[in-house]
Amino acid sequence: MSNRKTTIFYAGLIAAASLAVGMVLASRLGLSPRSEAVTLTPQVGVSAPITGAIDAQTFREIAKAMTPTVVNIRTIAKRRTQDMTDFFGQDDMLRRFFGLPQQGERKPRDEVTQAAGTGFIISKDGYILTNNHVVEGATKIEVAFFGDEDGEAYPATIVGRDQLTDSALLKLTTMPPHPLQEARLGDSTQIAPGDWVMAIGNPFGLSHTISVGVVSAIGRPMQMADQRWEEVIQTDAAINPGNSGGPLLNLRGEVIGVNTAIYTNGQAPANIGIGFAVPIKAVRDVLPQLETGKVVRGRIGLQVRDVPRDALGEFGLKARQGALVSVVTPGGPSAKAGIEPGDVIVQFNGKPVANRTVLVQLVMATKPGTTVPVRVIRDKAEKSLSVTVEELDLESEGGGRPSSPPEEAVGSGFGITLGPLGSEMARRLEVPSGTRGALITDVERTSTAYREGLRAGDVILKINGQAVETVSEASRALRAIRSGGAARMLLWKSGQETFVIVTKE
Repeated sequence: MSNRKTTIFYAGLIAAASLAVGMVLASRLGLSPRSEAVTLTPQVGVSAPITGAIDAQTFREIAKAMTPTVVNIRTIAKRRTQDMTDFFGQDDMLRRFFGLPQQGERKPRDEVTQAAGTGFIISKDGYILTNNHVVEGATKIEVAFFGDEDGEAYPATIVGRDQLTDSALLKLTTMPPHPLQEARLGDSTQIAPGDWVMAIGNPFGLSHTISVGVVSAIGRPMQMADQRWEEVIQTDAAINPGNSGGPLLNLRGEVIGVNTAIYTNGQAPANIGIGFAVPIKAVRDVLPQLETGKVVRGRIGLQVRDVPRDALGEFGLKARQGALVSVVTPGGPSAKAGIEPGDVIVQFNGKPVANRTVLVQLVMATKPGTTVPVRVIRDKAEKSLSVTVEELDLESEGGGRPSSPPEEAVGSGFGITLGPLGSEMARRLEVPSGTRGALITDVERTSTAYREGLRAGDVILKINGQAVETVSEASRALRAIRSGGAARMLLWKSGQETFVIVTKE
């Protein structure tokens, strides 16, 4: 981890390193990944829930057994700083261990930083797992081991990195004189809220520090890139700057997560009892590809969300299932296949789609170039299509938002204010020529519309399947919806068509 304001190195015990939530795009900066001939076979623990009693020696024995597997990582890196917000919908509150840039410091710029993080050994041959954001952009990486009294460090290089699991595989280029002890990888699917866990890391440069807590929650969504999320473990075990990349252990001393982020109060980038770890299963799934130096995933060019619980009837669904398509990328695989905003994808490549997370996992696991069948619900009827999966390129994804236009005093009853879409505003918003609609000029922050992502600058094109070309048409259509009813809206949003569904309060 790195703190762009701190240049005091690890040898002085306090090392800091800054990194924004959401992490920099996974470009091959600094050190080029290299393919290794050796196939990693990390130690794997028991795939079963934890049972048995805890006594006064339990945590002491785990710490004694597992501390030698944990290493301290020191890096020198050149990073492009940037402004990141809106993690869990909280502007300026989450910090990836060291916080976001403060007001007046948000102009991107290159910085040379010294950093300290954590990792853990998974092979006696010198392979080490850590976070991608710990080593991204590093021009020099050194690893220090537990028990080395003289503080000697050994050089390492990056074998492979993956932004979406925030994982990186390192390889020592010079081995220490003593044998390496491997960590055992556990089964993160067996954990549950309330389970005891231990974190070992390098907080503030204080090497091999132990903290203990419980699993607070599982399946917390963490945004790793634009429209890309990973479900992570939440814990109250103390995690601070320097812990990033370290192991989260169960009571058997098995790694069930890789510590990656904390939630802060916006005043101090330190522990307040809310930390996050990437489940070790997600890292194990990409480990074979990390060995080759490149993680390949599929994409089909759309954005999806879960079907709202109170809108099943709007789509002709008897149960809450499928992934609701909100955006179809123009010219992308889904657009070519005929998938449209407002479709509900219920099956992908012959496998049922329970929710958006399942669909994303299925797509990313599909080999690029493969053509697969897709079944969607459109206008309450099932339709079969075929889509050819492309390779995911994170650098080609993303985009900004237009600034909010002047407010117009036209109410709609959904917590949104509408105004006319003039030619100048249409040009600024890059609305396709000839497109008509109603411009959203304001959204109440307490409204369902705001929670569903509607913002000033969006343009309403359709409501419940009917085109709306003027403010009066849109306002009339929204007022006609009963309280508790849903409005299915097709918007022009951030340069593309986006489907949303909003419940009227």
